[in-house]
Amino acid sequence: MSDGDTEASAGADAARGGRLTRHFGAWAGIVGPTSFVVTFTVEGSLRHDYNAAAMFISALSLGSSGWIQVLKFFVVGLSFLAFARGVAAQFPTGTASRAAPILLAIIGLSLIGSGPFVMDPAGTLFPEMTLHGQVHQRLGALVFSLVPASAFVLFRRFRREPGWGAMARWTLAAGIIMTVAVVLLKLATLPPRAPPNALTAGAGLIQRGALITLMAWVVSVGVAMLRHGDGKPRR
Repeated sequence: MSDGDTEASAGADAARGGRLTRHFGAWAGIVGPTSFVVTFTVEGSLRHDYNAAAMFISALSLGSSGWIQVLKFFVVGLSFLAFARGVAAQFPTGTASRAAPILLAIIGLSLIGSGPFVMDPAGTLFPEMTLHGQVHQRLGALVFSLVPASAFVLFRRFRREPGWGAMARWTLAAGIIMTVAVVLLKLATLPPRAPPNALTAGAGLIQRGALITLMAWVVSVGVAMLRHGDGKPRR
């Protein structure tokens, strides 16, 4: 086999590997977030001592069946890591080709860590939290800081990419929605010694608004990746 044939074969293998990574990452971005939302919604509705409107999703990690939520965090975190690799394969060069996968991977790692580092009961002051409770809170803060950033970073790429205009508009809208939700969540969860405000009773709904928007956006990007393949939209 000549050097030219060897290079051509290596190039074909690399292209095939890129397609597999992109395809697997796209499906991970569809299945992982969808199963996460479905399972926490169903479990929250079945727990008699759980108020989804006021309580965070992480509170499902408490109690005898808390392992279910711990497992959900692990699975969805892994799906974000695979999705990040898929995005890197979809956009190997150019705007957001490095920043977007890095942000998505950090979100994935933070979600994985949010499982075993279980939150403390709501209302616990930070200095009084256990070590795992403090780590959980910091990981959560990191996730909610990076999710709008990841959307805005990919918006810059989508608006320049042929055939991705509709996704660019939805990405911008998702980034704005998540930013507003994060700000409202911060206002709803002022330190426990601060008096409750009009948002406090709906903190769980606000958090769900941010997370469901994130998960829906990731699912839609995954679907778009499957449709676009190597960059050419499929009818």
